[in-house]
Amino acid sequence: MVKNQLSLYVFVSVLFVVGVVFGALMVNALTLEQQQDLAQDVNQYVKLMNDGVGMGEAQSFWERFFFHMKWLLVLWILGITVVGIPGVLALNFLKGALVGFSVGTLINQYAWKGVLLSLVSIAPQNIIAVPAMIIVSAAAITFSMYVVKNRLLQQKGELAPQLGAFSSTAVLMLIVFAGAALFEAYISPSLISWVTPLISSGNATI
Repeated sequence: MVKNQLSLYVFVSVLFVVGVVFGALMVNALTLEQQQDLAQDVNQYVKLMNDGVGMGEAQSFWERFFFHMKWLLVLWILGITVVGIPGVLALNFLKGALVGFSVGTLINQYAWKGVLLSLVSIAPQNIIAVPAMIIVSAAAITFSMYVVKNRLLQQKGELAPQLGAFSSTAVLMLIVFAGAALFEAYISPSLISWVTPLISSGNATI
């Protein structure tokens, strides 16, 4: 099934990458005042992490898990509404833009140190979450296209098995999202606290 949908996975992945590039370029489009305000916020966050100040692991896990679950729920709803295909594509582009903007901001401020901070604070959980989001998005588009082709146009084929397969994929990816949230809550803070002393020892480039 994955092989049959390879082109769809590639398309959604490319859309995400385009969003990453767009988000990274958006950092340079900010005014100097906006960049300075953003720099202050990031510096404050780095200082808090360097001081070991932050929410508890359990609270952080549930916050991130519900965040991922909302994305998943929106993708599922867009999939079953049939007309939500543009929304699914837009969400993938938006996710890419958010990741690109975050990475671009850190690199714009801290140069190579920003790359290091991105590798420990942004990359790990997204390596888990982004493929899960792409899989759900592809499943949502596949289900919508099935409904349009076999139910609305030709009035043939059973809807329940297809909906069941789509929903099962969403539930499975929810478990993957939970894994990303666990990593972000329990492992990422340790990685970040290891890097932030190096970041704090230098000045931001803005």
